[in-house]
Amino acid sequence: MTADPNAPTPTLPLSAEQLLTTTRAVRKRLDFDRPVPRALLRECVEAALQAPSGSNRWAMQFVIVTDPERRRALADVYRAGYALYREMDGVYIGSVDKGDEELNRQQQRTARSADHLAENMHRAPALVVACAPGRAEGDVAPIRKTTLLGSVLPGMWSFMLAARLRGLGTAWTTVHLFKEQDAADVLGIPNDAVTMGALTPVAFTKGTDFRPALRPDPDSVIHWDRW
Repeated sequence: MTADPNAPTPTLPLSAEQLLTTTRAVRKRLDFDRPVPRALLRECVEAALQAPSGSNRWAMQFVIVTDPERRRALADVYRAGYALYREMDGVYIGSVDKGDEELNRQQQRTARSADHLAENMHRAPALVVACAPGRAEGDVAPIRKTTLLGSVLPGMWSFMLAARLRGLGTAWTTVHLFKEQDAADVLGIPNDAVTMGALTPVAFTKGTDFRPALRPDPDSVIHWDRW
């Protein structure tokens, strides 16, 4: 029997709470050798378009890179930005001191996985960049800056949640923006008229059992009624 191409993609049996708490930055468990069908990527974009958008303008645009040579070129730009990021003491993930031995061990594990992703970014079957038409530089209204990226970043997170449901791994990254013009040149993006947001690799994951990450106690970050 021929499969129905219009049939919905099977999804993982995750509750909403599980989906929100186990959509992790996947780096070492990306299956670089398994192709990702375009139909799956399209489904993730379809879900992302339901995210909030300033003034209901539907401003989000996606550049999805599957061509091997272009992936490699974009990954080279990413690595150049990552090299600059690694030099930023106290900002680079591996240089952050959390003041606790256990937390610092976990931080170093995360740093090693981030280094691994930088070395292997070109191997991901797809690289996805979320974009918004327009630039905020020089705009006198602060709300413009908030609205511009506020119309892109929630949708990128929705893309990642949709990917997780379909057994795909993602990782939120932005260091390509250290070399923004170079990234724009690789992707053919008019950098004076379009703002790039986050970049993520997309690949099937090796296993689907992800757990919530170590995070602060809610009471340590809540300010009731005032700061």
